Amino acid sequence: MEVAKTMNQKKSWINYKELKRKITIKEILEHYGLLVSMRQRKDELIGLCPFHKESNPSFRVSLTKNAYRCFGCKAKGNILNFVQQKESVELREAGFLIAQWFGLDKNTPPTIKTDSSPQEKEGGSGEPMAKEENVPLKFALKLDPAHPYIKERGLERETVDNFGLGYCTRGLLKGRIAIPIHNQAGEIVAYAGRWPGNPPAGEDKYKLPPGFKKQKVLFNLHRVVKETREGKIIVVEGFFDCFHVWQLGYKNVVALMGSVLSPDQEDMLASQAKIVFLMLDQDEAGKKAVQEILPRLARKLFVRVIELPSEGDQPDSLAKEILITLLKD
Repeated sequence: MEVAKTMNQKKSWINYKELKRKITIKEILEHYGLLVSMRQRKDELIGLCPFHKESNPSFRVSLTKNAYRCFGCKAKGNILNFVQQKESVELREAGFLIAQWFGLDKNTPPTIKTDSSPQEKEGGSGEPMAKEENVPLKFALKLDPAHPYIKERGLERETVDNFGLGYCTRGLLKGRIAIPIHNQAGEIVAYAGRWPGNPPAGEDKYKLPPGFKKQKVLFNLHRVVKETREGKIIVVEGFFDCFHVWQLGYKNVVALMGSVLSPDQEDMLASQAKIVFLMLDQDEAGKKAVQEILPRLARKLFVRVIELPSEGDQPDSLAKEILITLLKD
């Protein structure tokens, strides 16, 4: 991994104590897309272990202690241990990954210390770190827009060209359909990678680059701001939900890139919309998300919840006629 190579400097140090103070295990789970599949009981999250295959949930996360434990494979630890095991890296590299993911490294190389510096040990002090925005990329990927999977998903060439989708043949997203993600100013800040079809063992369906903070972005908002003046915004969960709704002629659609609405995303909607049409997946995670998001947005603007017809439905899985009927004012 390119990032790991960059960070694996023998003399670099990272403030572990500061990382554990600023970043929660819940944020780490959200980064990996694991939070939506877990259920909360008081201060504990319960779900399937991400480190071994199991059918009965034996993975427990203590929000109070900011720690995790699996009663099946015996994995346990804090945010550093979780990333260390998930990425198969040393503790130091796990620390640098977390710092990059959550914008705590100020996008500069770490301060140089000697190998024996106490700053490298947990509990060491160091310079305070502050969270920052996603940094615009200085490059653009060369992508193939004619990959068969794109057609299989029912996307027309106009949609593909508008969103800049295409198959990636090299780099971090090699073998995936790359999806450019822009900030509100229209600058590309990341590419998401979707495996074309069911991913093989050991591969996630989606891949986001280390350092990208999706909670700082609403996918497609930069286009919505330019294309609509009515103050109406449709909110869906996923990229392909967004593509299909847009393809039907509803250009005012944004995606959360998950089922969690961050405070930053909430502020973006409140500043750009008068009415929000909340159309999330008709599954357990989507229903829970509606219950959590609705009261927050309703304090700031008008919200209409659009319920999909059947259990398990997603906007991109519905027939055009059904979607059009649901989205009629």
